[in-house]
Amino acid sequence: MPTILIVEDDSSLREVIEYNLAKNGYLTCTAIDGITAVESAKTKRPDLILLDVNLPGIDGFEVCRIIRKEMAVPILLVTARDDEIDRVIGLEIGADDYITKPFSMRELIARVKAHLRREKIIREYSPVVEKEIPAGIKLVFGNLVIDSDRHEVVLDSVPLQLKPQEYLLLLYMANNKGRAVSREKLLEEVWGWDYSGNSRTVDVHISWLREKIEKDSGNPQRIITVRGAGYMFEG
Repeated sequence: MPTILIVEDDSSLREVIEYNLAKNGYLTCTAIDGITAVESAKTKRPDLILLDVNLPGIDGFEVCRIIRKEMAVPILLVTARDDEIDRVIGLEIGADDYITKPFSMRELIARVKAHLRREKIIREYSPVVEKEIPAGIKLVFGNLVIDSDRHEVVLDSVPLQLKPQEYLLLLYMANNKGRAVSREKLLEEVWGWDYSGNSRTVDVHISWLREKIEKDSGNPQRIITVRGAGYMFEG
């Protein structure tokens, strides 16, 4: 049974979230500030973290940075500020998703289920995007090698440290080499059909990938932008 760490200093909201998660079959643990959140993440090793941005002491952004350095647990930011800069910052520091207050419990549970389902797929090494790639097959693009059997990406003989979603995104695009893929299609195929995130999520993950696989991320040669169509992997 998955365990969710709820980091929220508003006791009323925290209790409502805790109740609804429990009702849907999840175990929960809670933290009311940033320091406790980091300690709980390290000791309890939750399967997913719901992290409020506005926390006393260490804010949610800093908590996210600290936790992301040590573990790949899905982090869903919860913010009261419907601001594009805040959302982008959250994704760039390693959050997997965000939800803006006020939100419905139905939406929250849907997001939680989607992320946990993807993590289960990743752990079992059978992501949807690998279905057309036989086990043991390596996709080779010059000095870039994607090993679907080992779930590994190697650049210049050095294994890259990719987040799970980065790996799935790269694998899907590589398997569709030479085809322009829209942001919406990437959200459907890589993040899941019921994923309700903003297309900006795709842009941020593409930016992360470019920093890791491109010689010059400012002038990408492998993952190019196709104006009005999305992105295309050139190899």
